[in-house]
Amino acid sequence: MKTNPLLCLLLILSICNACGDQRTGSSQSEFNTTYSGERLNRIAFPMGGIGAGMICLEGTGAISHVSVRHKPDVFNEPFMFAAIAVKGLENGARILEGPVPGRKLFGAPYTGNGSSTSSYGFPRFEKAQFMARFPFATVDLRDGHLPLDVEIKAWSPFVPGQEDLSSLPMAALEYTFVNRTDSALSLVFSYHAENFMRIRSHNVWGKAYENEGHSIKPHRNGFVLAQSCFPDRPHYKGDFAISTLEDARVDHRWFRGGWYDARTMLWKDIEQAVPITDTSLQGSANASLYAPFELEAGESRTIHLMMSWHVPHSDLRHGSIPPVQGEADCDAESGCCSPEYTAQFYEPWYAGRYADIQEVARFQVENYWNLREESERFSQTFFASDLPPEVLEAISANLSILKSPTVLRQKNGALWAYEGCFDSGSGCCTGSCTHVWNYAQAIPHLFPRLERSLRETEYQVSQAESGHQNFRSALPIQSTDHNFHAAADGQLGGIMKVYREWRISGDTDWLRSLWPQIKQSFVYCSRKWDPGSKGVLEEPHHNTYDIE
Repeated sequence: MKTNPLLCLLLILSICNACGDQRTGSSQSEFNTTYSGERLNRIAFPMGGIGAGMICLEGTGAISHVSVRHKPDVFNEPFMFAAIAVKGLENGARILEGPVPGRKLFGAPYTGNGSSTSSYGFPRFEKAQFMARFPFATVDLRDGHLPLDVEIKAWSPFVPGQEDLSSLPMAALEYTFVNRTDSALSLVFSYHAENFMRIRSHNVWGKAYENEGHSIKPHRNGFVLAQSCFPDRPHYKGDFAISTLEDARVDHRWFRGGWYDARTMLWKDIEQAVPITDTSLQGSANASLYAPFELEAGESRTIHLMMSWHVPHSDLRHGSIPPVQGEADCDAESGCCSPEYTAQFYEPWYAGRYADIQEVARFQVENYWNLREESERFSQTFFASDLPPEVLEAISANLSILKSPTVLRQKNGALWAYEGCFDSGSGCCTGSCTHVWNYAQAIPHLFPRLERSLRETEYQVSQAESGHQNFRSALPIQSTDHNFHAAADGQLGGIMKVYREWRISGDTDWLRSLWPQIKQSFVYCSRKWDPGSKGVLEEPHHNTYDIE
């Protein structure tokens, strides 16, 4: 009996529809639509570049999941927020976020003692609504006391076929304000952040280091949160820039005091709707930017907030690779080390392209509108599809994985990935596992050059002369021993994927460069698992079920 593939697809979609109706109690139009109320509580929309780290826009408009040091940090919600103040209006200042989700007020890692390290106690908008159109997300804010409609549109570059433009360590938030009154309004937009890049404490050889090397650096229409190297810890070095396309005044340091004094004084500054400027940088640990503007009746105005980061080193190493050499190349005072030393750990692709945060930020400013246009072209084309809404939601939601710490891209541009991520510390299950990434279809079709780099690693680095292939590649990518099972599904799947990559690219020279290793791989698989040449795997074989 022959199977009709179209009938199978329709059956699958009908099952999806049934599941959706059971989940929401409504029609399929509930998929891929807006979220509000309690449905905002668990939304975190990833922004960043492929292998460049991640920050997330929550359904309420907050920034969280800040994971820019090449590792997942799901509960990292720094003290950083945008605010708007209407001059002359009593209680006319708000954080540009909706109500705080209840889950944050109690339960690990949150507490119910006032959350002194957060902004939860500040006034915010009464209602929020969220909608995702990957790689864009929109939050609408409403408050009956304020004469404003507010929209936050967040995005980060995602340009199919352009892996470099899609691997940039940057994101943007566009705050649009609409005057709902019949008279002019004077407003002050502001953005505030503690230096969440700083390393607060560290112990080296019995010596404690506390709050060293962090600073606030000057930046056009903004500021840079900076941390220099710690002794023998070059991976602590990192910068995070926050700025606007519009003119802004910068307060490089807040009131200093104990308890909640600094936050209390900060809110007083915001409420007064008077831009604060303190040009002193010495000893700064936090900063704000202020952008005053006017709105005529019915007029709208957008403030373009840009974020970018540059963390050139890491302490990531995976696989059976040689021990670290050359600690003596690290400067005892600065903690920074030679390129030969740091290259023994994972270093991101963007660190080889951009020397520092200033170069990254400059590229973002100079190419802002082109990156936005190209990213929006993908979004509009994708969501104009006549695919069922369930499918559009599933695909777009899973594309966000490419902007998460699950995926890394090392300095030479080669892709490397985990199977997923823990909440913090590291990814889960290392090495671009061949029998797990067998399932992935987005990268080969959207970024085929990146996908081909995985095949190049498998055949030119992770395969022995015998044809045995390590199904988990080392990081940094390099040859290792071959003392564990080959994975039958991963290794045979690799042969199929080579064919797919050739069909997509049409690059016969690329196929020819791998052909000897491909043949040897097939010979190995046949001898190992099909010694009788029956065309089926009949010997014990390791596979994605982690069994033989």
